[in-house]
Amino acid sequence: MAIEVFNRFEKKYLLDDKQFTFLIDRLGSYMELDEYNKGHEFYNIANIYYDTPTDDLIARSLEKPMYKEKLRLRSYGVPSLNDKVFLEIKKKYNGMVNKRRTRLTLAEAYDFVEKGIVPGDNSYINKQVLDELKYFVSIYDLVPKVYLTYDRKAFFAVDDSDFRVTFDTNIKSRRENVRLEAGNEGELLINNESWLMEIKSSKAAPLWFTQMLSEIKAYPVSFSKYGTEYKKYMNNGAFKGETICLEQYSRALHQYQPGKQSFA
Repeated sequence: MAIEVFNRFEKKYLLDDKQFTFLIDRLGSYMELDEYNKGHEFYNIANIYYDTPTDDLIARSLEKPMYKEKLRLRSYGVPSLNDKVFLEIKKKYNGMVNKRRTRLTLAEAYDFVEKGIVPGDNSYINKQVLDELKYFVSIYDLVPKVYLTYDRKAFFAVDDSDFRVTFDTNIKSRRENVRLEAGNEGELLINNESWLMEIKSSKAAPLWFTQMLSEIKAYPVSFSKYGTEYKKYMNNGAFKGETICLEQYSRALHQYQPGKQSFA
C-alpha cells in the first residue's frame, strides 16, 4: 500500500547537467531506484494546486511564515476519471513537512473538492485523512488554480528507506484547462538544463551524501514549483488566463460554497 502519511525535512537544490551526472553516476552504490522508475528512466507526476480566487494560500506561503499549508491533487501519468489519484494536504511547520493523503478516483476527487460531495465508503480511502480534507475544504473557498507536471527520477537508500533523493526535469505548468485528464502539456517553468533535486528525510542526510554535495559545490535553495509559477505568472501581467480558469468552474462554485457547506 502506498504511504499516506509523511513527516520529514525536505531540502532543494538546483543542479546543472555536470552536477546531475556526477550524482547519478555514484548514487547507484548507495541507493536503489524508486519502484516507479523500474523499467523507465523517468516517470511523470502531474498536480493540480487548489487555492482561493485571490491566491491567499500561495501568497501566504511566499511570505515564508513558520506555518503554511496547501492542497493538491496528484497523479502518476495522465489519468482517466476512473483512475486512482492522491488528494494531499501538505503542511510545513518550522522546516518540518507533514503530508497526508488519500486515494480517490479522479472523478471523486473533483466532486469532493469542487462540489462538496463526499465519496462513498470505499476500502481504498483513508477515512482519517478524508476527515482532515473535509475540514480544509470547508474553511477555504477553493478553485483549481495551476496544473504542474514534471518527469522524475527517484532513489531511496538501500540501508535506510527513510532517505530519498529525487531529480525533477521538464517542469511545466498551465492555467487553462486545469484538469489532470487533459494531458501533460504546458509551458516550461525552468530550462531543461537545470535539475531540481530534493532530499527527503526525517533526519540528517548520510555522511557519504553530504560529501558528494560538498565535492560538486551544491547548496540548498529556496524553491517552490507553485511559488515559482505564481511569481512568473504575476510578472507576466497575470490574470490573462485567470478569468478563463474561474469561468470553467463558476457553476460548481455557485452550487457549493466552502465554509458554509455541510458535508453529508
